[in-house]
Amino acid sequence: MQANEITEELLALLSITSPTGRATPAADYCAERLASFGLPVKRTARGAVVATLQGTQGGPARALTAHVDTLGAMVAEIMSDGRLRLTPIGGLPAQACEGAYATVLTQDGEITGTILPGCASTHVFGAHYAEQKREWPEMRLRLDAKVDGPASAEQLGVAVGDFVAVDPRPVRTETGFVKSRYLDDKASAAALLCAARAAANGPRPRRTTYLHISVYEEVGSGAPAGIPGDAEEIVAIDMAAVGAGQASREDLVTICAKDSGGPYDHNTTQRLAQLARGANIPFVFDTYPYYASDATAAARTGRDVRIGLFGPGVDASHTHERTHEDALLGTAQLALAYIQEP
Repeated sequence: MQANEITEELLALLSITSPTGRATPAADYCAERLASFGLPVKRTARGAVVATLQGTQGGPARALTAHVDTLGAMVAEIMSDGRLRLTPIGGLPAQACEGAYATVLTQDGEITGTILPGCASTHVFGAHYAEQKREWPEMRLRLDAKVDGPASAEQLGVAVGDFVAVDPRPVRTETGFVKSRYLDDKASAAALLCAARAAANGPRPRRTTYLHISVYEEVGSGAPAGIPGDAEEIVAIDMAAVGAGQASREDLVTICAKDSGGPYDHNTTQRLAQLARGANIPFVFDTYPYYASDATAAARTGRDVRIGLFGPGVDASHTHERTHEDALLGTAQLALAYIQEP
């Protein structure tokens, strides 16, 4: 595996609009990629993807899961001036969306626009522009269309309940960074796809491993649905939160020992560390106070499984995210080492 291959896969995923609830196109892409590697692929009722790497020995299986659904929003109200009031999907901060370009996914097509505060002009509102709260009830989506009220917006096909996708604006820098919205968790999904290709072209794993692509993680209900019942271990591949007080770094893989749902399985965590050391993959351990993965969600449903978590370091999570190709490559390498665990 090469870092540039994972980045290309990531950029392809980032080009596909997939807010939670409208993530089918991204899941379709993953299903097609996994099938092209020669893996049997199934879809769940909720739209998740499950590919199978059949093991050479019997016994309980395990699963790796990453998600391709992203933060987003939905039209909550068409205002009297034709601008749209939004309600967030997942933990999308309004403060990080000021000035963001966005697209309304109507039943008839797509309409672009810009997310702005209700009082957006300094020349009109003066000091109030700086003083107003950047919270969702005060934010508006200005459509790139001639609208002057609810009737004209509705004539364009805009309706309450339409999904809104905030543009990711991906950039790959010459220094090896990738900056974009939605690296949580398309960075991990891209790494998992590349690991799956390498595994499909290599020797069969000893134990059957399911590769699960979730589409409802950002609202907390992704992994429990669709992972086959014979899996005794679920390991999530998800972004590692970089920031003050955290050990995670943008250029490293992080193995998470604990998140807001409590500790991950100690034996699983230590096995992941052993695999990383054996493959010479630089990594760190970390804990996250405001974070929960699909593996945590699976455990909370009462599934009798061991859970684990690792993934690439991502700075400024849920806002203006950035990671490094070194972390993408390390994540893919650790996923492959897990699949091929002796």
